[in-house]
Amino acid sequence: MGTAGEAKVELIGQWASPFVKRVKWVLRMKGFEYEYVEEDVRNKSERLLSTNPVHKKVPVLVHNGKPIAVSCLWMILFKGLRLAFGPNLLKTRKVLFLKGDEQEEVVKQAIEALDALEGELNAKKFFGGDQVGLVDIVLGWATIWLGVIEEVSDVKLFDSEKHPSLACWMKNFTELSVVKEDIPPRDQLVDYFDKIRNYGPSLPPPPPPPPQE
Repeated sequence: MGTAGEAKVELIGQWASPFVKRVKWVLRMKGFEYEYVEEDVRNKSERLLSTNPVHKKVPVLVHNGKPIAVSCLWMILFKGLRLAFGPNLLKTRKVLFLKGDEQEEVVKQAIEALDALEGELNAKKFFGGDQVGLVDIVLGWATIWLGVIEEVSDVKLFDSEKHPSLACWMKNFTELSVVKEDIPPRDQLVDYFDKIRNYGPSLPPPPPPPPQE
């Protein structure tokens, strides 16, 4: 992995967060060296609160001691992408906490989003063609977390027969070295999201020891 000159880059994150993975993927694809700092999102550290005092969330990049609240950058960069690709697929996380008609509505919206993405992908290797692009990074979380959410919530969202292009894309994306080397163990993710579902979205349980970097 290359270096970013003499700059020191730190990433404050949490092992189960898809938002953190996005930042890791970009840093690794660009060849930047960085130090990863695991955060307990239930008992937030003074470091997190001081580096991201407004949102108090991960991920946060610290460049030569100066914090960059990555969540703000994502909001700006991805606003157009959300409009282009229909309902935000990340809202599928809500199925963990909903039941009945409310859950069915979220499932319906998620399937509509997947249908739109299937049409946009249209048998391409990645959304931009043969090379990974911004859209792939934005949506890459689904290759890992979508199945976990389905299992924990006992709902069906993704159908490989109905979405063959997406199925191939998921395989291609997870085979990228920068992704494959840092996929959390599925059993740990299932256990983590199952506990979140039981505790509620406002009080996640303490995380297990993170996988080795």
